[in-house]
Amino acid sequence: MKMLSLLLFFFTNIACKENTTVYICNSPGAKKYHYTSSCRGLSNCTYKIIKVDIEKAKKDGKKLCGWEK
Repeated sequence: MKMLSLLLFFFTNIACKENTTVYICNSPGAKKYHYTSSCRGLSNCTYKIIKVDIEKAKKDGKKLCGWEK
């Protein structure tokens, strides 16, 4: 029974999608996403900072900002 509970917990967590909002600089050359709009990595953004789902940011090839790790 304990093993079954652990397996269910494991597969349930894998099946759940991330539903986190992140921030990106809306410039064509931006490569990172940020968990907070006040992240130091966004300080050089001269374009608009927008809020997107993390899935979209990753799909667009963005990686987590080094300041956020």
